[in-house]
Amino acid sequence: MDGDVIPLSDDTPNHLSGVRPDRVYDQIQRLELHAYRVAKPRAQALVYPGGGYLKLMHDKEGVEPALWLNSLSIDAYVVTHRLPGAAAADGVHPKDIALTDALACLDYLYRRGSQLPLFHVGLSSGGHLAGVMACQDHPLAVKGAIIAYAPVNANHRDYKAPEGKPDYPPAEKQAFYNDWPIGIAAIPHGMPKIPLFLAYALHDASVPVDHVLNVIRSARTAERDVDAHIFGTAPHGFALRDTSGTHSAWTSLAEQWITKHL
Repeated sequence: MDGDVIPLSDDTPNHLSGVRPDRVYDQIQRLELHAYRVAKPRAQALVYPGGGYLKLMHDKEGVEPALWLNSLSIDAYVVTHRLPGAAAADGVHPKDIALTDALACLDYLYRRGSQLPLFHVGLSSGGHLAGVMACQDHPLAVKGAIIAYAPVNANHRDYKAPEGKPDYPPAEKQAFYNDWPIGIAAIPHGMPKIPLFLAYALHDASVPVDHVLNVIRSARTAERDVDAHIFGTAPHGFALRDTSGTHSAWTSLAEQWITKHL
């Protein structure tokens, strides 16, 4: 359940709070990868847990997606990245610390020499980071990104939904959303070129459906490869646990999509 911990910075080791299966990282001192490997992998994935860039939902949105990917013969690496605006040794972490850390994880996989195709997988705010990573150029071949109920663009100062909602504290977190509104055609650096699989909840009050609708409109204009699924009764944070509606099938749909892109 804990995988192999790979430290990628020299800071103090991280400690989980809570009890399994709801453990959380409230404070992240060092960048870590938690590796979940299989005997004969056909692909690999970086998994980004959510938590509103204020914490990381390690079990629910990290470990459980990793184990699901393992069941598909995919090596999974859960990214335990530092948080924008959180306390650091020399003040606070900068707005782009999550991106810097995620790129360091991608570099680590590349240095290992693996030729396996890669997917980015992220839930909630981790889905935003997966979308940001989907926009990066890198020598490691990326096949696509899986994003579920993520605030990818409508937290941006110019595209907020609902209109007029206040900025998110800390300021560094809001600045990161402003820098990276994923799926807005007017901001080309935030429009992924790789295939996307999206899973959203129609009545999600935390992440309004405007986020995914913006991506769909931009993908149509830019002729991008996007599979978008909007579930009518799904709650926010449905992850792999909630089976109360048709959204329980989203992982089966994603498995078909992965197979297609492999």
